[in-house]
Amino acid sequence: MQTIPTVDTDKFNLAQTLEDWPQAGEGFAVPYSLFTEQDAYTAEQERIFRGDTWSFVALEQEIPEVGDFKSTFIGETPVIVMRDEEGGVNVVVNRCAHRGAKVCRSLRGNVPNLECVYHSWAYNLKGDLIGVPFRRGLKGNGGMPKDFDMKQHSLQSLRVEILNGLVFASFSSSVADLETYLGPMASAAIRRVFNRPIKILGDERQRIYGNWKLYAENTRDPYHASLLHLFHTTFGLYRSTQTGVSKMDDKRCHAMLTAKAGSSSAADDAEAYADQRAFNSEFTLKDPSLLKGRLEFEDEVTLVILALFPNLIVQQIANTLAVRQIVTYGPKEFELVWTSFGYVDDDAEMQDIRIKQNNLIGPAGLISMEDGEAVELVQDGIQSDQNNVSYIGMGGGRSEDADHLVTEGTIIGFWEFYQNIMSGERKV
Repeated sequence: MQTIPTVDTDKFNLAQTLEDWPQAGEGFAVPYSLFTEQDAYTAEQERIFRGDTWSFVALEQEIPEVGDFKSTFIGETPVIVMRDEEGGVNVVVNRCAHRGAKVCRSLRGNVPNLECVYHSWAYNLKGDLIGVPFRRGLKGNGGMPKDFDMKQHSLQSLRVEILNGLVFASFSSSVADLETYLGPMASAAIRRVFNRPIKILGDERQRIYGNWKLYAENTRDPYHASLLHLFHTTFGLYRSTQTGVSKMDDKRCHAMLTAKAGSSSAADDAEAYADQRAFNSEFTLKDPSLLKGRLEFEDEVTLVILALFPNLIVQQIANTLAVRQIVTYGPKEFELVWTSFGYVDDDAEMQDIRIKQNNLIGPAGLISMEDGEAVELVQDGIQSDQNNVSYIGMGGGRSEDADHLVTEGTIIGFWEFYQNIMSGERKV
């Protein structure tokens, strides 16, 4: 029987944990402490979310008009995405240069400029400071110092790049341009889904009491999808017997899972799922129109889960299209922001299809609700044995692409990239 190695967490040391990363024989091991320790989480905020990465912050269609803004987060840092008078998109840290108060308190809206409620310091739509009440004092009293320069007290501005309507921002001045960071695989996948103007259908928000990296694993895991999700498998949206792939970019930074519904035989399905609770032919739908849809991509792929490091998942499940943004709140808590969309040229029937199929996803989705539960089950399960590790071995225990769906190779790729970026060994 194989012995799984352990890691001493009596005195957690992230640098030592990264250097002495335990291995599990022919598989791959991840220390449980990385899902619970505050020191690891704090380092992730600096080295990942504020480091050499590009984080998703918005869809351009969320801020179509001058003055439109959206407040969101990169990791745990609050930021504002806004459209200026020239049509440009700007991203700034949501923190007043005066005393550090959050400037924007609404999720979204339209304003001629930003104003901090605490002392009414005002900023334009680029984040430049344009107004300080009583800057020159009153009746000769008070006022700011004579050498006070408003240009030196703007909101912190981030780098911004946009690809096919997806807005990304970065704190880093050294990270490569966005398309180089994404690489050919991820860039092509984005262009496939965002191939024409989109229409926002709505948002859902889901608070999950687990570590954000558990969800990063989940979205890179084709192995679980036909075992955990009864609806997926029973109604043929996704089965491990289907034609599909699991692949990564060259850096092991991003990953994509794809599948084609209807590509497996009844015999193969019956053999593979003979003893699995996830395939229950006794279940039927009272409203079969839930699964009414159209094949809308030439490649006939019906499921895509594109996981972009560190905080974005682009999803196509049947005719549902959505982006999922990860927002972190601590080592044991994060939020998923689901934004569903269709295309501007959708006819009325297609829009109805997308809206009805939206019941598949989100916090209470017929498919997606199990993922949040699974993350919390893991988080609860690892609390009492912090010196142990997980075991990841399906598909051979190596970070490699696969032309099938019975693998955990892309999860291992995520952790190899994580090791490198957290130890400072890899630039992206």
